[in-house]
Amino acid sequence: MSDQSLVFDRALGRSRLKRALAGDYPDFLLQRAADDLEDRLGAVLREFAVAADLGTALPVVAPILAGRAGRLLRMAEAAGTPADLVGDLESLPFAASSLDLAVSLLALHGVNDLPGALIQIKRALRPDGLFMGCLLGGRSLQELRQALLEAESETMGGVSPRVAPFADLRDLGGLLQRAGFALPVIDSELVTVRYRDAFGLFRDLRAMGWANALIARRKTPSRRETLLRAAAIYAERFADPDGRLPATFEFVWVSGWAPHESQQKPLKPGSAKARLADALGVPEIKAVETPGGAE
Repeated sequence: MSDQSLVFDRALGRSRLKRALAGDYPDFLLQRAADDLEDRLGAVLREFAVAADLGTALPVVAPILAGRAGRLLRMAEAAGTPADLVGDLESLPFAASSLDLAVSLLALHGVNDLPGALIQIKRALRPDGLFMGCLLGGRSLQELRQALLEAESETMGGVSPRVAPFADLRDLGGLLQRAGFALPVIDSELVTVRYRDAFGLFRDLRAMGWANALIARRKTPSRRETLLRAAAIYAERFADPDGRLPATFEFVWVSGWAPHESQQKPLKPGSAKARLADALGVPEIKAVETPGGAE
């Protein structure tokens, strides 16, 4: 990728993740994603010989796959937790057609080249292998984004990027298809976490290694005046009736299969063997073409 297309300082992000893993990492979002993963895999009636956990910050996937995968490989993006290897989601260290299942929880939203990462995941899957991932979507931290932009504009006379440009739900289906996945599925849900004040949210984001790692970020430390004003705007605009502050996280779930001849395929146009009118129990009305060509 060219320097102009880079969004995240990946080295800084990994450094912050490593520091977060050495501290008291808040696991509530990852545990929620792991619970959702268990529910979703419950509908898949098969076992997987070789599975890989790609970049999930904590080892929460292994208990979900116990009994489902003959072998689980965990690739961490930073040292600090038990892992089989430390690697990079933008340069996966897996051979082609070596995995039957690939899972990634709350990690892919931090890559610069998401289409490239999806292509590599698909390449690593054997035919009829499954990929299932959860990443943050565009509505994540929408309250914080608004409060910070307004506060910075008021206190510093201008704004700088502070919250990551998370993937848009409408784009992800096309990305999965471009990567070569069959039967792609995309859906999302909003997870709301409530805080006593905005500083509690700031602390959790920092403790998860999610502080601002945008290349275009303002390089000087945030001014106290700006953070205090952002906290005040957050409370004024978004507080619940009990005074607590909601923080929105949009969980976007994506899944797809490496193509295989056994998979269902859409019928070709005109190949239907039953008429819609028969299914609905109504008479069929044929269109009549007028001399001008309109119907």
